[in-house]
Amino acid sequence: MTRILVLRLGALGDFALSFPAFAAIRAHHAQDHITLLTTRPFVSLAQDSPWFDDIRVDTRPSWFDPVGIWRLRGQLRGFDFVYDLQTSRRSSRYFGLAGRPPWSGIAAGCSNPDRNPDRNALHTVERQQGQLRDAGITVFPAPALAWLEKCGKRLEPPYALVVPGTSPSHGGAKRWPVERFAAIATLLAARGITPVVIGGSGDAALAASIRAACPSARDMTGQTSLQDLAGIASRAAVTIGGDTGPVHLAAVAGSPVVALFSRYSIPAQAAPRGPQVTLLQEDVLTDLSVQRVAAAVAWL
Repeated sequence: MTRILVLRLGALGDFALSFPAFAAIRAHHAQDHITLLTTRPFVSLAQDSPWFDDIRVDTRPSWFDPVGIWRLRGQLRGFDFVYDLQTSRRSSRYFGLAGRPPWSGIAAGCSNPDRNPDRNALHTVERQQGQLRDAGITVFPAPALAWLEKCGKRLEPPYALVVPGTSPSHGGAKRWPVERFAAIATLLAARGITPVVIGGSGDAALAASIRAACPSARDMTGQTSLQDLAGIASRAAVTIGGDTGPVHLAAVAGSPVVALFSRYSIPAQAAPRGPQVTLLQEDVLTDLSVQRVAAAVAWL
């Protein structure tokens, strides 16, 4: 049996956008043993998926940690082919640690390099498809996602996911003002749709602001695992949020998504992908009105 290793370390949005690549690798290696090397936050979600036979955790040891690097070396050895979907400077160094096996990625000297000089301008999905084509994979089935519907907590429908938090990069310029999320939550509640605020525990203050304006909103910040989030999203009427991992996962899980992008996000490279995604973009998100976002969910 051929032993395959797939590298995908994070972050959440990138991991979700790799579902099509995971499905293509599984279909191409239907009879082979596929191991995923990833970081701890994604282990349980990967275990629930239909694409991997084994999961290994990369603790990302410092290059100055000889014990950690030796342990990582052991995790990388013994495979017949490696698909590096991370394609970062760090993961490319794993090529040498792995003993230079047959390798798909961008590591210097690898057997199956991604030959597209414009790869970094492509969306993650198309970039990875091009990489896999250079490795001999030509069939890209739609990822099976029924397993996501079995995941997570059950909420009483109908409900909408509201994702007010984003990365603090660029001084918070990727974040739509919380009072506007509150206004959208109020509009949803008036239509009998429960707004469910999700995010990390650090987003609790944002959830409190939304609930102050819309008491019927439900605060689930800091209360959802990735499986919870995927399952809840697969059954949501709509998900509304910025350029952040939970929105990407919701789109992949099948939720209709209204994604709010500022000039610091590049849709051509990282827009959410799913069956129904509406992308609204303004250079400055304070210029994006409640009315425009409300119109995007008017089909509900």
